[in-house]
Amino acid sequence: MSQEQQELFEGSFDSSDKTGEVRDLRRIFEVPLPERMRPTNLEEFVGQSHLLGEGKPLRRLLEAGQVPNCILYGPPGTGKTTLVRVMANVTKRKLLEINAVTAKVSQLREIVDLAKDIKRNTGHSVMVFIDEIYHFNKQQQNVLLPAVERGDLILVGTTTENPYFEINKTLLSRAIVFELKPLAVEDLERIIRRALRDKEKGLGMFELDVGDDAISFIAQTAGGDARQALLRLESVVLASVAVGKEKVLLEDVSQLAPKSLQRYDRAADQHYDVISAFIKSMRGSDPDAAVYWLARMLAGGEDVRFIARRMLIFASEDVGLADPFALVLAEAAASAVDHVGLPEARIILSQCAIYLACAEKSNSAYRAIDLALEELDKGNVQEVPLHLKSHGEGYIYPHDDPRHWVPQKYMNSLKRFYFPGNQGHERIITDRLQGFWKRFSQKDDADRV
Repeated sequence: MSQEQQELFEGSFDSSDKTGEVRDLRRIFEVPLPERMRPTNLEEFVGQSHLLGEGKPLRRLLEAGQVPNCILYGPPGTGKTTLVRVMANVTKRKLLEINAVTAKVSQLREIVDLAKDIKRNTGHSVMVFIDEIYHFNKQQQNVLLPAVERGDLILVGTTTENPYFEINKTLLSRAIVFELKPLAVEDLERIIRRALRDKEKGLGMFELDVGDDAISFIAQTAGGDARQALLRLESVVLASVAVGKEKVLLEDVSQLAPKSLQRYDRAADQHYDVISAFIKSMRGSDPDAAVYWLARMLAGGEDVRFIARRMLIFASEDVGLADPFALVLAEAAASAVDHVGLPEARIILSQCAIYLACAEKSNSAYRAIDLALEELDKGNVQEVPLHLKSHGEGYIYPHDDPRHWVPQKYMNSLKRFYFPGNQGHERIITDRLQGFWKRFSQKDDADRV
């Protein structure tokens, strides 16, 4: 590193005596590293191999010079905006960019007119890029839709929100949805190393020795977000240069960016995805996975009462009569969480989640009530048997029998809804019912589980 470069970051020089080299260097660093390192072609683009790998559908389209009307959907830092610009570069199409939040209807009409003119003069449709397209209202969409349908322009939108929930169905029906996934640690390490090598746009002019463990730490804590990885890298490198360091160590990185980036938004897809993973981990009897997803929700600021409510439902829906105590524990946990709050509530939730994950499972109660409701939906409404009516005659009191059970009808037309499982407490229930009711003891019952 030159003395002039050192001075740039120490701030020990006067603006009047800068050399051209230093002026150029300062100009470079006015632009953040993620922007400077933004890929311009498919070869530079890292990640999303399910879309852009050899032979994959989107890559084949781009190599053929075609861009479909599409929505690029994925978390921040996965390369949505970059991919849009690469698509324009590869297919050599004019790119017009609009922000859905600030775009006015009058501006959209101007864009449509300009797109028509470009196509008329060049024979090629222009790409219209709309960032955060889910913000578009119906009026804005109506301006673009006719032009999209006629092929006057190619609509390419990006969104961090699930398009199937957030984007108007009419607009969505005219586009292909491509989902971009968080980058793997290996992908982020490639991006980081490239930035460290690049002497024109990256950080290569400093020739700093950045250890493999430091690179891995940045990649692992960036949450699959290339932008975050590069911002953290640039901060660490510039901080090291400012004090004259020649090597970046793991401790340097961990001090500047000690926390892993959490991808969790209570109002977005991650909310639904993580709670889904939590429920399915408990259903699959994996306590380690259940606790991990619970931790993800807690770290992301999820409402602890929401988590407790979901475990209450799970205790009946998935554990049910295989372990009747599960519902008691879940109710106690919900009450305790309300009383103590965070941070101690995390322990209560963990205890309950582990118990539910480890408990024997049965969904028979859940299935039974749904089958009964389906029967009513079909119009099969039975009259109450006479001996069961409040003033009916002929009812036999079961407790007068030594077995506390008597053979009598409780429905005019016998129908089976409850199919007990063979797990936990339900084995006892099954044995008891088989001793009473013929319909529970028939081994050839096709509906038995």
